[in-house]
Amino acid sequence: MAPRVLISDALSPAALAIFKERGVEVDFQPALGKDKEKLAAIIGDYDGLAIRSATKVTPAILANAKNLKVIGRAGIGVDNVDIPAATARGIIVMNTPFGNSITTAEHAISLMLALAREIPAADASTQAGKWEKNRFMGVEITGKVLGVIGCGNIGAIVADRALGLKMRVIAFDPFLSAERAKNIGVEKVELPELLSRADVITLHTPMTPQTKNILSAENLAKTKKGVRIINCARGGLVDEAALRAALDSGHVAGAAFDVFVEEPATTNVLFGHPNMICTPHLGASTNEAQENVALQVAEQMADYLTRGAISNAINFPSITAEEAPKLKPFIALAEKLGSFAGQLTDTGVKKLTITYEGHVGDLKTKALTASALAGFLRPMLSDVNVVSAPAVARERGIVIDETVRAAEGDYDSLVSIKVESENGGVTLSGAVFNDGKPRVVEIAGIRAEAEFAPSMIYVSNADKPGFIGRFASLLGDAGVNIATFALGRDAEGGSAIALVAVDGDVPEKVFAGISALPGVKQTRALKF
Repeated sequence: MAPRVLISDALSPAALAIFKERGVEVDFQPALGKDKEKLAAIIGDYDGLAIRSATKVTPAILANAKNLKVIGRAGIGVDNVDIPAATARGIIVMNTPFGNSITTAEHAISLMLALAREIPAADASTQAGKWEKNRFMGVEITGKVLGVIGCGNIGAIVADRALGLKMRVIAFDPFLSAERAKNIGVEKVELPELLSRADVITLHTPMTPQTKNILSAENLAKTKKGVRIINCARGGLVDEAALRAALDSGHVAGAAFDVFVEEPATTNVLFGHPNMICTPHLGASTNEAQENVALQVAEQMADYLTRGAISNAINFPSITAEEAPKLKPFIALAEKLGSFAGQLTDTGVKKLTITYEGHVGDLKTKALTASALAGFLRPMLSDVNVVSAPAVARERGIVIDETVRAAEGDYDSLVSIKVESENGGVTLSGAVFNDGKPRVVEIAGIRAEAEFAPSMIYVSNADKPGFIGRFASLLGDAGVNIATFALGRDAEGGSAIALVAVDGDVPEKVFAGISALPGVKQTRALKF
């Protein structure tokens, strides 16, 4: 059955065409996002939800989204999606962070030039019949220092355009490497230096607890007198009341904002100041940008629903369409190993150590770890999945340790899970063979190679003659057919294990009989 996607906001018709080309059924209801009750009533019928800013994806809507696998936001901001609630329900949330990068950068440059030459005020004055040529004395941009706060994708484009205007560009970004700064032609500085040197400051950073009011009253006071400030990123990066005071005093020569703390901004402390330019969040408002983000979100959602590829996800590692086939067997291995470990664990879990040896360490191990966690937690929490598992593990105080190292044994790629719990723990290892099937290869330090089967019996026991015969006889007498039988021991007369694939379920009385056999330490019915 083809996956179904609901588009609840106005999206380019080109997006519909992409969904259909990729074999995805699409329901286009662009006004539905404003009707929360109707959206909640029908969301359960869809595998994907494509939105812009009008649709608010709340916990109440998500509670009805029993089949929803992915939410795609055509644009960069996901403020209208409850990310924790979506993650808890195992729903991937994607955005399109690069679709409007050029458009937003161009808007920032446009505002900078408009501010430097007072174009909006000069236009209003001229069209009012005044000819105030001497009133509007602007400044040149050439040779001025542009301070870029946040030099990611958009900030780097702004820097490139500013260099083309013959400006000097300095940038503050904790994640900007010296090599990257050199490659894009900017000078990396710390924030205090940027504040003291910049003639123009432009902000291009996300809103986080660390960046909120990054231009506070204190930091505005540290800026060069006559500085001009541009914000096309997020409302709240600048203390609006403090900026108004700095504009009134003349310390800040002018400011141009496309974003505000409260939007829609029908009133604001900055409105009405003669040296303030305001636009209504137009950063992404070009025909090209709207087309780009619509195409990108459709491509990303379709790739995930049909091929398992994950791009620009907020709450899960990205997996390219090329990586997905390589990852698939290892995802199955990690999930089954995790499930095996979860079914052997009875008491409070303290820590999971997941080790990747060999070539598997070159893959997206974060996705594999999420799969292992989902498998481990599912025996206890049936509704957990790869998206929600890491958050669920954190909520329960389970420490996750991920290790990657070179191959040390007989396998090119080996995945191992070690569980530390209140009453001990368990260690399992597995590999993917040439047939693409995952196998367990070691249990509690004992070699035993077996494919995973839907129904299995695990037994640990003391290595004694005759045990296997009595074990097999119990199953045969109960009419339980053995599909495969894997055995292992650490030494003659030491500890031994048996991992048996059987057809159908095993009656409780048979397990009671197995548990009563001499030397049995542990018995488990496993489901995969």
